[in-house]
Amino acid sequence: MQLQVTNSPFNQEQVELLNQLLPNLTATQKIWLSGYLTAAQSSMVAENETQATASSQANEANAKAISKEITILYGSQTGTAQGIAESKGKALTEKGFNVTVSSMNDFKPNNLKKIKNLLIVVSTHGEGDPPDNAITFHEFLHGKRAPKLDELNFSVLSLGDSSYEFFCETGKEFDQRLEELGATRITNRVDCDLDYDEPSEEWFNDVLAQLSVATVENPGLQTNESSAPAAESVYSRTNPFKAEVLDIINLNGRGSDKQTLHIELSLEGSNLTYQPGDALGIYPENNPNLVDILLEALNFSPEEIVTVNKQGDVRSLRDALISNFEITVLTKPLLEQAAKLSSNKELLELVSTENVDKLKAYIYGRDLLDLVQDFGTFSASAQDFVNILRKIPARLYSIASSYSANPDEVHLTIGAVRYESNNRDREGVCSILCADRLQPGDTLPIYIQHNQNFKLPENPETPIIMVGPGTGIAPFRAFMQEREELGAQGKSWLFFGDQHFVTDFLYQTEWQNLIKDDVLTKMDVAFSRDSEKKVYVQHRMLENSKELFSWLEEGAVVYICGDEKHMAHDVHKTLIDIVEKEGNLSREKAEEYIASMQQTKRYQRDVY
Repeated sequence: MQLQVTNSPFNQEQVELLNQLLPNLTATQKIWLSGYLTAAQSSMVAENETQATASSQANEANAKAISKEITILYGSQTGTAQGIAESKGKALTEKGFNVTVSSMNDFKPNNLKKIKNLLIVVSTHGEGDPPDNAITFHEFLHGKRAPKLDELNFSVLSLGDSSYEFFCETGKEFDQRLEELGATRITNRVDCDLDYDEPSEEWFNDVLAQLSVATVENPGLQTNESSAPAAESVYSRTNPFKAEVLDIINLNGRGSDKQTLHIELSLEGSNLTYQPGDALGIYPENNPNLVDILLEALNFSPEEIVTVNKQGDVRSLRDALISNFEITVLTKPLLEQAAKLSSNKELLELVSTENVDKLKAYIYGRDLLDLVQDFGTFSASAQDFVNILRKIPARLYSIASSYSANPDEVHLTIGAVRYESNNRDREGVCSILCADRLQPGDTLPIYIQHNQNFKLPENPETPIIMVGPGTGIAPFRAFMQEREELGAQGKSWLFFGDQHFVTDFLYQTEWQNLIKDDVLTKMDVAFSRDSEKKVYVQHRMLENSKELFSWLEEGAVVYICGDEKHMAHDVHKTLIDIVEKEGNLSREKAEEYIASMQQTKRYQRDVY
């Protein structure tokens, strides 16, 4: 019997093979083959039925647990968390999910009961505090009005800096509170240090994998498409642009105790743009002199080759310590890892759980050289040693120029940081690079850090009040340049402070010209060292409390830029004092007034 191709499920090649095989089979072999095929067919039918049942059950369960609707909420002070949230939202949208990305400040907390899948991307500000645009949502979630969230699936990406005691505290609090309210984790929380790119990507991939497995495919779901911006730059945080230095000017006069640099960089050829209120990230290098002293203390060869990243890039140990790794800040995780490479009993004792306060005190004001000098060399290779170091982080500076007024340029205002601690002179990594080792014609690796939380009002008629002592003046220079370019008619009031009028009045001529040209309506200054009693910006605000309150009542937006621990705290308290006094309100009502301004983005802070 010959098998024919006509009406056969086999192709020509399979037919020829079967025709060669079948005539040569014995009776026993034919019986065995027949039984095998019957058994295989039965097994296949059973397997298909099992898979169909399992698939049906899984789909039914997943339909209850996971939907294609994803809400991403971010809490961001400088724009980093917002940038991550928006990037991941776009990626999820391209995968077919319906995604809503929102600032926590803009999200109505009562809508929590209506959503099924929540992703939180949040930074920690100051000493374990939520960012300004996360305060209200954080308070709601931790208050008595927070609802049960048994139907909610969630995951948290937390951003922080391990050199702070309360590392990623806000993210940890959100994660724990959502669990207490009955929500179910999609994936575990991930806490990111300053080098957040890889861990945030791993977190997102885990989230995406879980959502993809658990969601019910919806053929009718349409991907949201938006047109890409024209000439989008290829440069970013992970691919910085090498910007040429055009000019460096010392803004302080002769005899000043300070050195404040005005730096102009070229953006030509980068396609990078920015808005007033954005920041510029600079990847600095460590001081080579400090690196040489550290290598001598470690007794490592400067020319030894080490791997510097997961991609396997290699360079000499000296070059790696200059360009790749942070050596001027100690963190608790670093000391714990260093203790594993050391047999020093004092170091092992320092990182023990009962010495938390002692460890915190030791870390403050010390660097990697202190660690090596205090606890001796380490019984580890150079590679093992650099493996415990974190990457050198970018430094963010408020942009001091308007792109409209200075196309293809970006300006910065940087104060040189020099101080003494633990019997050694110390210096800021990036600021002293700019002050001592940077020349016009050199380049700096930079990127733009967009910050939607510190922006001019959309209506150019809206009055603005700006408080920026010292280098906190930077973004307000950008604000005024932008308003001048736009011909904005809204009133503007600047409070500026520093040490001495003669030597420290930053951009004095520019401010005077802006007032003369009616671009800047009013300016009050405070120079703390020019009188026996120190006078600061908050004192000038109190002296003008009646007029300042009338501006607030007219809808003015208040901006604060500068030191968070002291200045911003004092100015915040002063604003409440003014509202309480001039509005004839109770303290509680005055605090609610300022909180409402924050909620409606009429009170914005860029503090550090």
